[in-house]
Amino acid sequence: MSGYFFPTGGLPPQTALMTQRAVFTEAYAFIPKGCFSDIVTSYLPGWTDTRLWMIARPMSGFAETFSQYVMEVSPGGGSETPDNDPGAQSWLFFTAGEASLTLNGQTHALTGGSYAYIAPGTQWALKATGSTPARFHWLRKIWEPAQGIAPPESFVNRDQDVAVRWMPDTDERWGTTRFVEPDDLRHDAHVNIVTFRPGGVIPFEETHVMEHGLYVLEGKAVYKLNQDWIEVEAGDFMWLRAYCPQACYAAGPEPFRYLLYKDVNRHAKLRGPGAFGPAR
Repeated sequence: MSGYFFPTGGLPPQTALMTQRAVFTEAYAFIPKGCFSDIVTSYLPGWTDTRLWMIARPMSGFAETFSQYVMEVSPGGGSETPDNDPGAQSWLFFTAGEASLTLNGQTHALTGGSYAYIAPGTQWALKATGSTPARFHWLRKIWEPAQGIAPPESFVNRDQDVAVRWMPDTDERWGTTRFVEPDDLRHDAHVNIVTFRPGGVIPFEETHVMEHGLYVLEGKAVYKLNQDWIEVEAGDFMWLRAYCPQACYAAGPEPFRYLLYKDVNRHAKLRGPGAFGPAR
């Protein structure tokens, strides 16, 4: 693997062309890496020496289950109270730098490739410990209880230590790094890494109820979103609502890899917002 892309911020010069590749439609949003400038960063209460790009949040009529931040924590920065919602579960994926993550009193050292799942209700803290910023993705979702199902446990792993599970009949050209088992019903969402070797394809138009966030970590490809084929590269983000058709052809000379979110393993909501039945 050649390394994980992370935006560096800044601002294009006045001589740069305004027209880039950004697209927002009723079915998907595409945010190219050139949109990750300083003027769209934000800050969070309880975090010091930290900025972020918020690239997904629940939005009625679009993708409604998760949020995703691209975090940059300067050396010595971090938080003892990172999340103000005890019902939220979190996934952290590190692309660069060093940090210490404390989960229920146990400390873990995180570097590029580190992956952490933080269960709802977990007490946690994070501090950048290196000489350069700690850079990572932070995804959040309210954990949805289910009858007879206990909440998952927090854990820490690494991309480098988890084997890619290659799809059958693909000659190991398309596969997924899965950090939890698909049939573990404690998890109501998966955050995985998808890998395509050069020439690998999704050989059909995936069309399904799950929502997606796809941040390109490495390489380049052409990706079909709804009716459009779009060239994508490391640093680009794709945000897909339910039922948006998708396909992929990895056309670059290096592996094409992206961080993927999808919601799974729960009944469809029939009551409350967005459903037909009244809330109980």
